[in-house]
Amino acid sequence: MSKKSVVVYSKPNCMQCNFTKKYLEDKGISYEVKDIVENEAAIEEVKNLGFSSLPVVIAEGLEAFNGFRPDMLNQLA
Repeated sequence: MSKKSVVVYSKPNCMQCNFTKKYLEDKGISYEVKDIVENEAAIEEVKNLGFSSLPVVIAEGLEAFNGFRPDMLNQLA
């Protein structure tokens, strides 16, 4: 099974971010977290993607999306 690269743009105390990360962990999907508080470049990346709310998820083969979207996350499993 090929590993897709998954990036979750997140920030502390973000419920939807936490749901998204927990969901990925429960499905055994590895991902990279880019915290917009610790990483100013990550804020620009989110803005450049056209999003203004978190989490934003980028994954190979999927269009970038934001919010907690089990329907989209299931496509990674």
